[in-house]
Amino acid sequence: MSERPSAASSAADVERTAGEVRAAVLDLRADIGRVIVGQREIVDALLCALLAGGHVLLEGVPGLGKTLLVKTLGRALALSAARIQFTPDLMPADILGTQVLQNTAEGPTLVHQRGPIFHQLVLADEINRANPRTQAALLEAMAERQVTIGQVTHALGPPFFVMATENPIDMEGTYPLPEAQADRFLMKLRVPRPDRDTLLGILDVEPGERLAQVEPRVTREALLRWQAHVRSLPAADAVRDALVELVLRTHPERVPDRFRPYVQLGVSPRGAQALLAAARARAASAGRLQVALEDVRAVAPDVLRHRILLNFAARAEGVTADAVIGALLGAS
Repeated sequence: MSERPSAASSAADVERTAGEVRAAVLDLRADIGRVIVGQREIVDALLCALLAGGHVLLEGVPGLGKTLLVKTLGRALALSAARIQFTPDLMPADILGTQVLQNTAEGPTLVHQRGPIFHQLVLADEINRANPRTQAALLEAMAERQVTIGQVTHALGPPFFVMATENPIDMEGTYPLPEAQADRFLMKLRVPRPDRDTLLGILDVEPGERLAQVEPRVTREALLRWQAHVRSLPAADAVRDALVELVLRTHPERVPDRFRPYVQLGVSPRGAQALLAAARARAASAGRLQVALEDVRAVAPDVLRHRILLNFAARAEGVTADAVIGALLGAS
């Protein structure tokens, strides 16, 4: 008769997994850092999203290395990857696949020809250039990790990640992401322009050569084990209460008075779940075994900025969701 594992052995397993996660984060950070100069905070946030199993939207002007960053992460992971260049004429079938008629021994048969969405890591480049019909085709895949073609539902992953890029300045010929789709992204990361020192370092980098030197180091099995570890991290009642209070204070009737005329809609319950998931991933990436309030505060801007809906008056007066979040964090 087999014996049940003791509490001591279970605790040792948890600590060993925590050490693995921390070591993997450091290795991935080093690999990406050899290709991407600077952008340390963006890289750390991207790794948190990876551990949390969530999708990421990167927003920034052209030439900041958004696509290269996602490509580098894809090479460091032993996962199947695909890149989709979104354009106004892109159709849902170009992403999901379609049914084609093939001759078989039993006669002509409809066969599903899979699209790029069936890869484990999908780079959706310039996602806001696709028309609303094509953007809507991603909703089921991102939210439910499945695709329905005709009468048949096909599972995606695990793991399954959509990492999308968006250009915020060249808006001609673009379609803003619907709120329902934006909410499917665990994080929205704003990629900043490099400072002087970083720009000098970029001059000496040949991205193609550096990218070719990145070797896969994280297997699918290891990643799934680490994600399970992240989901199991506890958060004390005080941390949960503070998280819920932060989410509730994003609603129009609870925001600070100076922002009340500008906030149209606050963070949804899905946003609260995303905030806890990202905080757990940040704690795990540091090798810790429980979530701290600082983890919640650190990931809040990236998790909440695309979930606070501002009205036209806010856009006209330059009020941003980041300003609202900053005021809430400063008051807590």
